[in-house]
Amino acid sequence: MPNKHEIAPADIMSMEDYGRERSERRKRVTELKRNRRLAIGPDATFYFESYDTMFHQVHEMLFIEKGGEDQIEDELSAYNPLIPKGRELVATLMFEIDDPVRRARFLAGLGGVEETVSFEFAGETVKGIPEDDVDRTTADGKASSIQFLHFPFTDDQVAKFKEPGTEVMLKVAHEKYGHIAILSDAVKEALASDFD
Repeated sequence: MPNKHEIAPADIMSMEDYGRERSERRKRVTELKRNRRLAIGPDATFYFESYDTMFHQVHEMLFIEKGGEDQIEDELSAYNPLIPKGRELVATLMFEIDDPVRRARFLAGLGGVEETVSFEFAGETVKGIPEDDVDRTTADGKASSIQFLHFPFTDDQVAKFKEPGTEVMLKVAHEKYGHIAILSDAVKEALASDFD
């Protein structure tokens, strides 16, 4: 079945139905997310989004906030851009530091980190492009703890990425946070499923 690239208002379940299925749906999404999560270095985690993860997120927001019909359009405009469109991967990058003092100090020196992320594989580099909804680095150089990144691939890059045995690395090359992670076969396979 081809990938869906957008949640339409008609796709939204009634909150009564969602409430009945919520527990089971949450279990399935937790399982789905297992191979869509990648830690890079001690403080950064990438969560690769899909139609299914965003469908779940929209329904969770509607269920928890109880905004009804009026809320649907806002949630769709917030989350539809994070669904891969067939020739891209989309990630939420989170810097997860529990200690508020260390987190503030860390983020203060991390401005522009969203411009330094890339996939590298088979001689190819695919640079992350920050979601342009808001500026995620302040004028004084402080980075947001949450970044949204799109990785646009060409057809040739998709073919190379999917090739068995291709080693794929995800890299953050910021001067204050330089780390690389190699994708496991399970993660690579999960992400490859986002391509049409």
